[in-house]
Amino acid sequence: MPARNDDLKGRLSRANQITITVIGRKSGRAISIPIWFVFDDKLYLLPAQGSDTQWYNNVLKNPRIRIKTGGMEAEVKAVSITDAALVVAVVERFRKKYGAGDVKKYYSNFDVAVEADIEGA
Repeated sequence: MPARNDDLKGRLSRANQITITVIGRKSGRAISIPIWFVFDDKLYLLPAQGSDTQWYNNVLKNPRIRIKTGGMEAEVKAVSITDAALVVAVVERFRKKYGAGDVKKYYSNFDVAVEADIEGA
Protein backbone atom coordinates (compact mmCIF):
# COMPACT_ATOMS: atom_id res chain seq x y z
CA MET A 1 0.00 0.00 0.00
CA PRO A 2 2.56 2.63 -0.98
CA ALA A 3 -0.08 5.28 -1.77
CA ARG A 4 -1.65 4.91 1.67
CA ASN A 5 1.77 5.17 3.37
CA ASP A 6 2.61 8.24 1.31
CA ASP A 7 -0.69 9.85 2.30
CA LEU A 8 -0.08 9.04 5.98
CA LYS A 9 3.47 10.41 5.74
CA GLY A 10 2.14 13.60 4.16
CA ARG A 11 -0.37 14.06 6.97
CA LEU A 12 2.29 13.39 9.60
CA SER A 13 4.60 15.94 8.00
CA ARG A 14 1.90 18.62 8.34
CA ALA A 15 0.47 17.75 11.77
CA ASN A 16 1.51 19.08 15.18
CA GLN A 17 -0.23 16.41 17.22
CA ILE A 18 -1.36 12.82 16.81
CA THR A 19 -3.49 10.52 18.90
CA ILE A 20 -1.91 7.28 19.97
CA THR A 21 -3.85 4.33 21.29
CA VAL A 22 -2.03 1.93 23.58
CA ILE A 23 -3.23 -1.14 25.44
CA GLY A 24 -3.25 -0.71 29.22
CA ARG A 25 -0.67 -3.04 30.74
CA LYS A 26 -2.95 -3.79 33.73
CA SER A 27 -6.46 -3.16 32.39
CA GLY A 28 -5.99 -4.55 28.89
CA ARG A 29 -8.17 -1.68 27.63
CA ALA A 30 -7.41 0.62 24.73
CA ILE A 31 -6.28 4.06 25.96
CA SER A 32 -6.08 7.02 23.56
CA ILE A 33 -3.85 10.01 24.26
CA PRO A 34 -3.12 13.10 22.14
CA ILE A 35 0.63 13.71 22.02
CA TRP A 36 3.31 15.66 20.22
CA PHE A 37 5.61 13.84 17.84
CA VAL A 38 8.31 14.34 15.24
CA PHE A 39 8.22 12.62 11.87
CA ASP A 40 11.54 12.37 10.07
CA ASP A 41 11.44 9.15 8.01
CA LYS A 42 10.45 7.50 11.28
CA LEU A 43 7.96 8.56 13.92
CA TYR A 44 9.52 9.77 17.18
CA LEU A 45 7.61 10.12 20.43
CA LEU A 46 8.87 11.68 23.63
CA PRO A 47 7.14 10.67 26.88
CA ALA A 48 6.45 13.84 28.90
CA GLN A 49 7.69 12.32 32.16
CA GLY A 50 10.21 10.03 30.53
CA SER A 51 10.19 6.43 31.77
CA ASP A 52 7.58 7.37 34.41
CA THR A 53 4.99 8.16 31.70
CA GLN A 54 2.04 5.73 31.80
CA TRP A 55 1.61 5.34 28.04
CA TYR A 56 5.34 4.60 27.71
CA ASN A 57 5.12 1.79 30.27
CA ASN A 58 2.11 0.39 28.43
CA VAL A 59 4.14 0.39 25.20
CA LEU A 60 6.91 -1.59 26.91
CA LYS A 61 4.39 -4.36 27.63
CA ASN A 62 2.58 -4.14 24.26
CA PRO A 63 4.59 -2.34 21.56
CA ARG A 64 1.77 -2.37 18.98
CA ILE A 65 0.19 1.08 19.00
CA ARG A 66 -2.33 2.84 16.79
CA ILE A 67 -1.63 6.31 15.53
CA LYS A 68 -4.28 8.66 14.18
CA THR A 69 -3.88 11.93 12.34
CA GLY A 70 -5.94 13.80 9.78
CA GLY A 71 -8.58 11.09 9.67
CA MET A 72 -6.07 8.33 8.94
CA GLU A 73 -5.11 5.54 11.29
CA ALA A 74 -2.30 3.01 11.23
CA GLU A 75 -0.90 0.38 13.53
CA VAL A 76 2.84 0.59 14.18
CA LYS A 77 5.39 -1.19 16.33
CA ALA A 78 6.98 1.10 18.89
CA VAL A 79 10.59 0.58 19.93
CA SER A 80 11.96 2.08 23.14
CA ILE A 81 15.07 4.25 22.84
CA THR A 82 17.19 4.25 25.99
CA ASP A 83 20.61 5.17 24.61
CA ALA A 84 21.32 8.66 26.01
CA ALA A 85 22.80 10.05 22.79
CA LEU A 86 19.82 8.86 20.73
CA VAL A 87 17.35 10.29 23.27
CA VAL A 88 19.17 13.65 23.09
CA ALA A 89 18.83 13.56 19.29
CA VAL A 90 15.05 13.04 19.63
CA VAL A 91 14.80 15.85 22.19
CA GLU A 92 16.61 18.16 19.78
CA ARG A 93 14.14 17.28 17.03
CA PHE A 94 11.29 18.17 19.42
CA ARG A 95 12.97 21.47 20.32
CA LYS A 96 13.35 22.31 16.64
CA LYS A 97 9.69 21.54 15.88
CA TYR A 98 7.95 22.90 18.99
CA GLY A 99 10.50 25.36 20.41
CA ALA A 100 12.87 24.86 23.34
CA GLY A 101 10.60 26.83 25.70
CA ASP A 102 7.55 24.62 25.15
CA VAL A 103 9.60 21.43 25.35
CA LYS A 104 11.03 22.63 28.66
CA LYS A 105 7.52 23.60 29.85
CA TYR A 106 5.80 20.28 29.04
CA TYR A 107 8.56 17.67 29.36
CA SER A 108 10.31 16.90 32.63
CA ASN A 109 12.44 13.81 32.09
CA PHE A 110 14.56 12.96 29.08
CA ASP A 111 15.68 9.41 29.87
CA VAL A 112 13.77 7.59 27.09
CA ALA A 113 12.10 8.14 23.72
CA VAL A 114 10.13 5.96 21.32
CA GLU A 115 10.63 5.25 17.63
CA ALA A 116 8.16 3.68 15.22
CA ASP A 117 8.56 2.82 11.57
CA ILE A 118 5.42 3.51 9.55
CA GLU A 119 6.64 1.64 6.45
CA GLY A 120 4.70 -1.44 7.44
CA ALA A 121 1.65 0.56 8.51
